[in-house]
Amino acid sequence: MLEILRDRLRARVQVSLARAGLTLPWWVPVSSTLVSAVFAVVALVQRDALLPPTPVALAGLVVIARPLIWATTDWVVPWVRMAALIVAAAVLLIEPVLPDFAPLLLLMAATEAGSILRTPLAIALVTVTGELVLVVAGVWGGLVGGPVYMVAVLLGLCGGLVVRWYTRALAAERDNRDASRDKALLAERQRIAREVHDVVGHSLSITLLHLTGARRALQQDRDVDEAIEALTEAEQVGRAAMADIRRTVGLLADTPSGSSPLPGVEDIATLVERTRAAGLAVRYTQEGDLDRVGASEGLGLYRIVQESLVNVVKHAPGATAEVRLTAGRSGAKLTVSNSLPATVRRTSEDGSGLAGMAVRAAQLGADLSAGPSGRQWIVQVTVPGVKP
Repeated sequence: MLEILRDRLRARVQVSLARAGLTLPWWVPVSSTLVSAVFAVVALVQRDALLPPTPVALAGLVVIARPLIWATTDWVVPWVRMAALIVAAAVLLIEPVLPDFAPLLLLMAATEAGSILRTPLAIALVTVTGELVLVVAGVWGGLVGGPVYMVAVLLGLCGGLVVRWYTRALAAERDNRDASRDKALLAERQRIAREVHDVVGHSLSITLLHLTGARRALQQDRDVDEAIEALTEAEQVGRAAMADIRRTVGLLADTPSGSSPLPGVEDIATLVERTRAAGLAVRYTQEGDLDRVGASEGLGLYRIVQESLVNVVKHAPGATAEVRLTAGRSGAKLTVSNSLPATVRRTSEDGSGLAGMAVRAAQLGADLSAGPSGRQWIVQVTVPGVKP
């Protein structure tokens, strides 16, 4: 029950603070209101002004009226809070006592001014007014210990300024944390988008090659067995692509959707073989120890080969290609080359494949070059720092 009441109070205070344009934690105004009410009641008890009530008891009513007004109307005006405290203290100090809790209301006013008010002029006005009330009470009212109370008011102002600094620092830290989280989410989405792009682009290209082979087998050769074989290969490629996409999209979830490992450098040979079976004349040459290539570097090289072969299928149909991978102590070097067609085949795509390869190479700290060289189109990647 107490937790429910606390949550309702917190929600109501947060709404009121937001409406007033204040960024304080909810417990700050609640604590200030309770402490101010306690100081006012103690000051009235010191003056025997509660039972029976005397005109001085109006000062306590002024202090208590603030939370009562808020509880009934949800109306909060920052300067009204401080004005009520100053007026209540002035009324109570008409009859000072020893010791006196009434000046502590001025301390609370200065604290609230330092933490709430936006302009230095308003803060100074509240603080100076409180100090003047103490001076008047000391000179004409007989208040004892006026200088001590004046120092206490200044300390209250310092406390309010500390609360203001704490609130701003907390807000800045929260904004930085949100910005870092958004940046990390964006980077993860871009990474997953590149994975999906590579998987879908390669799979569709290979599937189209198989479908083209099946169509030609039926139209030209009337070879049903060859067409069925090509369609079976296309089906297998499609199923493998769905598994890759499901695994990649599973990265967006809180838990992995499967335990299948991501492809690595040792899977490049299978990738080339699958592409060759689909109808692209591609040769694969491997030299060195592939165990020197780390998992992240292997995945990046695999995706670059995948995207390069997709580009060959899309932009240079009928071309011959070669994939050459060398791994050694100094690093790994990948070269994908293909013959250029007599006429350049234009597509409506935006060239995101080359951009994706460049991003992957940058993530690996690798050097990438892609462009024509004579009658060849060459993609070359050099990865330094391969693990020993």
